[in-house]
Amino acid sequence: MKVTVDFEECLKDSPRFRATIEEVEGDVCELESKLDKLVKLCIGMIDAGKAYNTANKQFVGGIRELAQQSTRDEVIESSLTKFAESLQEMINYHTILFDQAQRSIKSQLQTFVKEDLRRFKEAKKQFDKVSEEKEAALARNAQAPRNKQHEVEEATNILTATRKCFRHIVLDYVLQESRPACSGSNRAACHLQYSSINVLQSKRRSEILKSMLSFMYAHLTFFHQGYDLFSELQPLMKQLGGQLDQLVVDAAKEKRDMELKHSTIQQKDFSNDDTKLEYNVDADNGIAMEGYLFKRASNAFKTWNRRWFSIQNNQLVYQKKFKDNPTVVVEDLRLCTVKHCEDIERRFCFEVVSPTKSCMMQADSERLRQAWIKAVQSSIATAFRERGEDEEKLDRKASTSTGSLDSGGELRERCLKGESALQRVLAVPGNSTCCDCGQSEPCWASINLGITLCIQCSGIHRSLGVHFSKVRSLTLDTWEPELLKLMCELGNTVINCIYEAQQEELGAKKPQPGDPRQEIEAYIRAKYVDKRFVRIPSPTEQRAKVIALSKQEKRLSSSSEHLPPRPPPPTPKLRPASNMSAAGHDEKRRDSLFCPDELDSLFSYFDTSSKLRSKRSADSGIQNSADGSREKLPTTPSTNSLCDPGTEVAEVAEVPLPLPRRDSVFSELKEGSPGLQLYHASAARSLPDMAEALAHGAEVNWVNTEDQNQTPLIMAVQGGSLVTCEFLLQNAANVNQQDHRGRGPLHHATILGHTGQVCLFLKRGASQNALDVEEKSPLSIAVEAANADIVTLLRLAKMNEEMREAEGPYGQTGDETYQEIFRDFSQMASNNPDKLNRFQPHDSPKLAGLRVQAERGKSAVSRPLGHKEPTLEDLCSGASGG
Repeated sequence: MKVTVDFEECLKDSPRFRATIEEVEGDVCELESKLDKLVKLCIGMIDAGKAYNTANKQFVGGIRELAQQSTRDEVIESSLTKFAESLQEMINYHTILFDQAQRSIKSQLQTFVKEDLRRFKEAKKQFDKVSEEKEAALARNAQAPRNKQHEVEEATNILTATRKCFRHIVLDYVLQESRPACSGSNRAACHLQYSSINVLQSKRRSEILKSMLSFMYAHLTFFHQGYDLFSELQPLMKQLGGQLDQLVVDAAKEKRDMELKHSTIQQKDFSNDDTKLEYNVDADNGIAMEGYLFKRASNAFKTWNRRWFSIQNNQLVYQKKFKDNPTVVVEDLRLCTVKHCEDIERRFCFEVVSPTKSCMMQADSERLRQAWIKAVQSSIATAFRERGEDEEKLDRKASTSTGSLDSGGELRERCLKGESALQRVLAVPGNSTCCDCGQSEPCWASINLGITLCIQCSGIHRSLGVHFSKVRSLTLDTWEPELLKLMCELGNTVINCIYEAQQEELGAKKPQPGDPRQEIEAYIRAKYVDKRFVRIPSPTEQRAKVIALSKQEKRLSSSSEHLPPRPPPPTPKLRPASNMSAAGHDEKRRDSLFCPDELDSLFSYFDTSSKLRSKRSADSGIQNSADGSREKLPTTPSTNSLCDPGTEVAEVAEVPLPLPRRDSVFSELKEGSPGLQLYHASAARSLPDMAEALAHGAEVNWVNTEDQNQTPLIMAVQGGSLVTCEFLLQNAANVNQQDHRGRGPLHHATILGHTGQVCLFLKRGASQNALDVEEKSPLSIAVEAANADIVTLLRLAKMNEEMREAEGPYGQTGDETYQEIFRDFSQMASNNPDKLNRFQPHDSPKLAGLRVQAERGKSAVSRPLGHKEPTLEDLCSGASGG
């Protein structure tokens, strides 16, 4: 180590030593100033770097948003995503560099300045103090008179002690010697540990060089990581450069083609500006013809609005904007006719007439009118030539003219809230983690599969399409009670036992949280789209499964038949009426959810115009008589026997109560199928077996040709489970598919008195105008069965549909009172289904006969001749009076 100050000189305390000390002290002061400045500059650099990183992160976020906006262009999306990831890595490297700068420059140099230089200053103060004391002792010793011996001795002793203390301090100050042992109270400061000048000079070199070397190594690491990162990115950049060259060539070619088309169009004759329309029944998109037409509204003002019409799937639909769901004008063109309209003031008008309504439209020219008329006629002929209806139909739930009962945004607050839905669904075993990757606390769900998902897996499920997975948020979306119960009935454990049955056998690795999105997406597609991990049962196993489900179905039916009967309700006090027989006053009524005042208020509320009243009198199912009184609902006298003397009941007295189920002989079953498994599982209310059947490839609308052409949805109705119906509907079950008697699920639910299922089917767009082979609609069946609740629901749905049609395209999606009623029925059907169970063992023989005939396919029960039926108000007043 180079000695800056010679210790010999420090002992002599020569002028050279003092000059050297002053030079060193000045150098230390300047060093402190420079180091303080460097530390401040380092802090400013780090703050600027953090601001740069913040701005850079925002820039990278903008790149990611641009990539998300360009999802339709795979090249742009993938390239921008990769670039954003690389830039994000560079931001991380910058963050590491700035952290290293803070540790190596700022922290180390600040420590050196605050500790080492501070100790040096304290040592300098002690040195200056001792120097002054030494000078004072020398002066006192020189001034001591020779004739005063005691003063001379005292001055000599003080000088000796002071010199000794000075030597210790100056050596510590210069050479870092051990602590001096000075004596005397005024020498206590000598026991401080001083920092020598030479040691400070040496440490100055090491601290500064060590800090800068560490900082330079941080830069070396930063650029090395950046080089490695962009070396990996370079092939993609070269590939993208080649694609850009090709894009330039393609753009130039496209520009030439556009210029050629532009010049060709300019040379055309625009004297006839009619749009070219051609009817194409074999169009790839399924749209036989489309174009703009004026449509006359059905409101009081008869306004005309221009809409985009199209003929697709044997339906006439229109829409105002492309993002709007099409509104169905004509449900089935086979039931319609088209004709010219020459008796109105407007030109080029024609009318499409259906059994329930008509629609007036206007074309822009005579040629276009003829083209549309010909297209409608051709569509009608094509529909009659087809053997069956098309499998794909427009979603009537979103249509404003189909009577679909989906609740609007105004009812969101009335449905189950997301928080409670999240708690209930996650409480199901296995649902606390994502079904596909195991991520904890999932907040999304696939409602047709009945599983919970994390946000990343939910995005992948959404990309599969709704025919594979319907994704809904557990916190942001509203949940209907029947859908929430469906989620609680299935769960991740049940579904994974089906869709991952062979995952370990095949050696497939299940994704974990944090795995690349590509691996998770590949696994999900293999799991749900390809169904690679589903174990396909052997024919023997399939047959055994079907037999077991059929036995379970039979046990459920048997247990429901032998339930203890409820006590019959008390005899109601009916209002006296001249047109009622004496037997009608003794009838026993079942309860109704509506009292007479409520019914009158509801019907008067929806009866908004004379046009609607006249229209309802024609098709709503409950006629108005000529004198204005409401037609009476049919019923039967309540007796202890199955039929009274003198009444004519066709084969009803021979049928015992309660309702018997079908008795199929499954021992002779030669083979099973996924469709048959779904069929019996629906009746047995076994959701896991239903999900397994769908995973094995069962068709959700499978028809059992050996059992009256019934479908799984009809079997779910007969099983009496609202959740199984909801599960089938979520998996695209046809709510209007009929059996061999022409009865759909709504018919069967009405016959069995399942009010909750009736409400569910109406919400899902079930057609209440469909007739069975006996020309009976659900409404007429409900009227004949005297089921006031179902009659009320059907009438309200019909009236709401008529009101929406009358209000035109600008009307509301549904009346608030109407929505409130259906919401209450949905809640009650899910949470308190017994309250909606109308058919008990004490019901009238006629109701039981109707149910038996619904099962056996017999003819309708004939009413007693000349019997006077009570009105709907009488039914409700009887229920309220009881």
